[in-house]
Amino acid sequence: MPKAQIKVMDNGSFRVTGDVELIDADGNKYETKSTFSLCRCGLSQNMPFCDGNHKGKFDSCVRAKKALDE
Repeated sequence: MPKAQIKVMDNGSFRVTGDVELIDADGNKYETKSTFSLCRCGLSQNMPFCDGNHKGKFDSCVRAKKALDE
C-alpha cells in the first residue's frame, strides 16, 4: 500500500490521501474515503472535514523549509 500523504493546500484544506484512520479525541473513528480534505480555517459546518466555506475568507500559503544541510 502506498504511503499516506497530507498536502497543505494554498488558501484551503489539508488534503489527505492514502490508508489512514481519522479518530476523534475519544477514540471514535470517522468514516473516510481514500482521499478527503480536513478543514484548517475553522469555518466548516462539517468539521473536521472541509466543506469549502474557506473560499475567499482564508489566506494561507505555507511552504516547507529546506533542510540546513542542503
